Amino acid sequence: MEAIPEKKTKVPAMPEALKQFAELKVKHLQKRFALKTLRKARRKLIYEEVRKAGNFYVPAEPKLAFVIRIRGINGVSPKVHKVLQLLCLRQMFNSTFNLNKASINMLRIVEPYIAWGYPNLKLVNELIYRHGYGKINKKQIVLTDNSLTDLIHKIYTVGKHFKEANNFLWPFKLSSPQGVMKKKTTHFVEGGDAGKTRAKAH
Repeated sequence: MEAIPEKKTKVPAMPEALKQFAELKVKHLQKRFALKTLRKARRKLIYEEVRKAGNFYVPAEPKLAFVIRIRGINGVSPKVHKVLQLLCLRQMFNSTFNLNKASINMLRIVEPYIAWGYPNLKLVNELIYRHGYGKINKKQIVLTDNSLTDLIHKIYTVGKHFKEANNFLWPFKLSSPQGVMKKKTTHFVEGGDAGKTRAKAH
């Protein structure tokens, strides 16, 4: 019995355009890999130079924090009550500016009762122009337009006169945001409103 010869399947030739595209893709991937390797080597070199010099670069921390009280304080500990008083947050939706470096531990103590973040210049402007009042001899006074620019500058830049400027400002009294803060008892990282909100509060 004679063997039946197998039929050879003819492989169609690859079109020239597809062949060129495949070659370009390979070259592109090789180039990307080479660049990635180069960047990695540069980073390693910079790290070694910095380590030898004992001179690590640390990005500057934001200096200004904006804090708002979002919960009542019935039944809280005397320590929490005292810290909220020191932060001038005696009532719901009172808000204030704080020098972050000096106040960070205080903010942690009362974190379940506040929301805070780092304000930009636009927010500082709007807060002082719309809700700002001054304080002289424990009495609330209306701010004049002439003094606002200088006051905003002292607050936002956190210069050497920040403490005096912040103490001069009456704590902001904001209206309750309807339907916004629904999870005041839950921390921000768990999907709530309490604690440190974002890198910047806009």
